[in-house]
Amino acid sequence: MTEAHNNLTDSNASWRALYPFESHFETIGGFKMHYLDEGPKDADRPTILCSHGNPTWSFIFRDVVKAFCDQYRVIVVDHIGCGLSEKPCKSKYPYGLQRRGDDLIELIEKLNLNRIALVAHDWGGAVAMNAATRIPERFERIALMNTAAYLSNRVPKRIRLCHIPLLGRFLLQGLNVFPRAATKMATAKGLTQPVIDGLLAPYDSWRNRIAVCEFVRDIPMSKSHRSYEALKGTQERLHVFADKPVALIWGAKDWCFPPEVFLEEFLKYYPNAYVCKLEQAGHYLLEDQTDETLQALRHFLQM
Repeated sequence: MTEAHNNLTDSNASWRALYPFESHFETIGGFKMHYLDEGPKDADRPTILCSHGNPTWSFIFRDVVKAFCDQYRVIVVDHIGCGLSEKPCKSKYPYGLQRRGDDLIELIEKLNLNRIALVAHDWGGAVAMNAATRIPERFERIALMNTAAYLSNRVPKRIRLCHIPLLGRFLLQGLNVFPRAATKMATAKGLTQPVIDGLLAPYDSWRNRIAVCEFVRDIPMSKSHRSYEALKGTQERLHVFADKPVALIWGAKDWCFPPEVFLEEFLKYYPNAYVCKLEQAGHYLLEDQTDETLQALRHFLQM
């Protein structure tokens, strides 16, 4: 474990008990990426690869790891700047969609992952699909949760507010408004204090919150945006998985990615997808309806 990892462990014992995994690190694009790697390395079974969004980290997938690592190899990344990964300043790392897709491809190739079953949530879906649609031969099936991987005009006002340069950085990087608000607004049933502590743990200072700020700012709202072309390219390549198994597992009470907008849009690309709509779950469906989400994933993996 790194010094940073030990510091988190020592100061957050209540949440650390929920996350009893060994840390792994790989140098990706010149920066240290943290990831979990649990379960048997069996080439005859798919490898589950989990990609988190904002403002979460690998902690959000802890129950996926516990539920499936007895049968599958489960890898959960912390994107650069997030979780226990290195948190470079903006002048050294671009924090854009194309680079994040490149990072994920580099990790997949370094670990020589094949037969991947992707499980992606929030903006982690855009990141992972940017990567996956460029190397589709390594992916066997795709499970998407409350996410988007295409251009959309549907950006909530509170997200648009965070795009205002000085105000957005003050709110996100200074006051930590986004992660704190998410612990209340992204859940339909509420979170226990250890879970709240775990979600917030890596984002405890201005410097450690740069990725939280940049993830929000990376949502394209114009053609001149730094990630517009990368997201457009991802959208144009979504068809490469049209003939592979796809699951759309959705928390129905999500104000940010409402199913009537985002799930329905995905169905235009994947009309034969397995759909599981969780009526009592918000954006953090793995927190709100844990068992039901895991049951849907288990069913999909066995299809």
